[in-house]
Amino acid sequence: MIDPSADHPAFATVNTPLIFAILLVVDSLHFIFARALVPLLPPEMSSFLLLGIAAVQVGIYQAARGKIRFGTLRRRWRFFAAIGVLVAASTVINYAAVAYIDPGTASLLGKAGVVFSLGMGLIWLRERLRPIELLGALSAIAGAFLISFQPGDYLRIGSVLVLASAFFYALHTAIVKRYGEAMEFGDFFLFRIAATAFFLFLFAAGRGQLVWPSGRAWLVVFIAATVDVVISRSLYYLSLRRMSMSIHTIILTLSPVVTILWSLALFREVPTPTSLIGGALVILGVALVTLRPRK
Repeated sequence: MIDPSADHPAFATVNTPLIFAILLVVDSLHFIFARALVPLLPPEMSSFLLLGIAAVQVGIYQAARGKIRFGTLRRRWRFFAAIGVLVAASTVINYAAVAYIDPGTASLLGKAGVVFSLGMGLIWLRERLRPIELLGALSAIAGAFLISFQPGDYLRIGSVLVLASAFFYALHTAIVKRYGEAMEFGDFFLFRIAATAFFLFLFAAGRGQLVWPSGRAWLVVFIAATVDVVISRSLYYLSLRRMSMSIHTIILTLSPVVTILWSLALFREVPTPTSLIGGALVILGVALVTLRPRK
């Protein structure tokens, strides 16, 4: 985990485009891990284990640095409770959704969170986009929806679950951006994961889903916790601290493009003309936003 505190020596040397490049790669694996765990564990239990293991990993890292400060948790418990329950709900819903729809469709539908996040950034956080950035946002959103569009029944339960999850996660991001920006990153990240794990435990216990995993399930959960939580979310919040939520959201529309590249490389699935057009619009939109950075 990279600590982006102002006094951390790695903070000034880590390149933001590199952070985003790695983030896009690992972020695109989220629904793959979720689908892999469906036959192994109930969604409530798998998501609890995922966050619980991640909390232990981050806790060990913070303890080794002598940086675990429980006073932060006592002072900001309402903040951590709010984002913890939102992320917990989002995670459980995602893990339940992939029992009804395939990971690729789930990942693409999740891009509806772009609209939720951009709206919260502009309306609630009072962020402003320059004309060139607004044009880039419209291009990126249009591209993401072109990629995501697939003929079919969009009101099936899996799709509705993914959309609800995307809204909860966008709301949590807005809360973090508004109230957690000045917090020391190690404290924030540890207690954010721990709070989420706590609520996931309550969800699993309340539904009677606390079951002991098999050896294979432990292996998949450990890998997913390391990649999909510790690495992915460290990079997510690190990049969020370096830019406005609106710009952060626009750049993350590249995720469906990465999904297309994964499909091409791993499964030899050639993208449709519509997907290629959508990918081009996303790349154009992100280029408009990033090629002329703000001072």
